[in-house]
Amino acid sequence: MEFATPLVPARLMRRYKRFLADVTLDDERDVTAHCANPGSMMGLAEPGMKVWLEPNDDPKKKLKFGWRLVDHENGHFTGVDTSVPNRALKAALIAHQVPGLPAYDLVRPEVKYGKNSRIDFLLSGDGPDTYVEVKSVTLSRQPGLAEFPDSVTARGARHLTELSRMVAEGHRAVMFYLVQRTDCAAVTLASDIDPTYKEAFDSAMVAGVTVLAQSCMISPAAITLGRPITFQP
Repeated sequence: MEFATPLVPARLMRRYKRFLADVTLDDERDVTAHCANPGSMMGLAEPGMKVWLEPNDDPKKKLKFGWRLVDHENGHFTGVDTSVPNRALKAALIAHQVPGLPAYDLVRPEVKYGKNSRIDFLLSGDGPDTYVEVKSVTLSRQPGLAEFPDSVTARGARHLTELSRMVAEGHRAVMFYLVQRTDCAAVTLASDIDPTYKEAFDSAMVAGVTVLAQSCMISPAAITLGRPITFQP
């Protein structure tokens, strides 16, 4: 997925109110950027970090920049926009390029199911329908290891329960962790941050929910799906 407009570099001053970030552009202008990430962004919002912003000229948008990447300045990047995984995965699903999710005739995003929930993708074709829930993973507290979640997520636990119900009804259900970091080769659960999510995950595994994890290739030009990576229970 290529960015709609070329990204511009900046330095982070502060992130606040979850969805706002004050940054300094290379021309020394201070601007406020939209931060499309409701999580804690642990380790990714320290003042002085190099970030990449996507400018826009949409008159309907109050903020003219969107925060897209953290540049770790060692050759690695983290994507902080949580809407990116679904867009990147949708394109790959339509192109039949997702290992573990073979070709399906129909790829439908945001389909209502369960109790007041929406599944990220409902895949239909030969055999049972496949329900795919996608999570963006950006936390890393140990070199090479990504973790989910970075904050308590009651919504995430509910999604796991819903996926378990789909398996009980005879469908296939997949929990898909997309790691938006280029410096991680495996992903696991941050059970110390949200033990309730870990409990829901363990129950989902017993129920027959499948886990898939995949990396991303990230640069200021684009974010695309990379290779499958190891999930460590």
